[in-house]
Amino acid sequence: MTAATTATMDTHIAGLPQLADPSGVAPKDARALSKLFFDQLAVLEEGTPEYQYARNTLIEMNMSLVRFAAARFRSRGPEEMEDIVQVGMIGLIKAIDRFELAREVEFTSFAIPYIVGEIKRFFRDTSWAVHVPRRLQEARVQLARATEELRSRLGRAPTVKELSELMCLSEEEVIEARLAANGYNSSSLDAAINNSEDGETALADFIGADDQALELVEDFQALAPMIAELGERDRQIIHLRFVEELTQAQIGERLGVSQMHVSRLLSRTLARLREGMLTTS
Repeated sequence: MTAATTATMDTHIAGLPQLADPSGVAPKDARALSKLFFDQLAVLEEGTPEYQYARNTLIEMNMSLVRFAAARFRSRGPEEMEDIVQVGMIGLIKAIDRFELAREVEFTSFAIPYIVGEIKRFFRDTSWAVHVPRRLQEARVQLARATEELRSRLGRAPTVKELSELMCLSEEEVIEARLAANGYNSSSLDAAINNSEDGETALADFIGADDQALELVEDFQALAPMIAELGERDRQIIHLRFVEELTQAQIGERLGVSQMHVSRLLSRTLARLREGMLTTS
């Protein structure tokens, strides 16, 4: 056992060394100490301070197993790595609670599958915002590994051709895998995006919306021939009322007739147009 580890042992609790910093114990020493702590954990009463100390120390001593298992997912970025480590800790705790020395197997060999399994379950439950075929999900994982390998080897981002040669896939399949990767994560419409001109704006501002005025296009197309069939005075009244937006009194003054007469002419014309629209729809 290393001198650094021995120096952390201050007192003993229930026959166990008290470690000032369990997380700082070297992995080799952690394996040896874990056997001692598991042996005592099996006989201690659950819920007692001694039991909690033994269990918590085992968790802290073996955190390096979580970091080791999480390292294989490092291509997912620093922000997601924090979540991966947290989920991996859940797997470690499950492994500690279920491990028995009678299994005659190293705790490391027992714990890693629990940790990795918990991480993969996390990906299965939270990933792929848009469903894509399984072959593309697998191609995405292969693409991430190939991209990381070539970037390390070449010192730059690999081309599609280089990726296709390493992955033994066609260039079309590599491009398809890249497109499928876009379905892995989704962004909130409220997500902030930096805009050099307007400062910070929301993603929703860049998404188009239905133009309600477009619904009028078909109506205008259907009305045009009907209006063309109207008499000169009726077309003029329609123009004055709905284009120049004059009141019926103003139209009467323009045409030299009463407001009441304009109202009757307008009502008759609109009824004719309405009937024509209903017939064509």
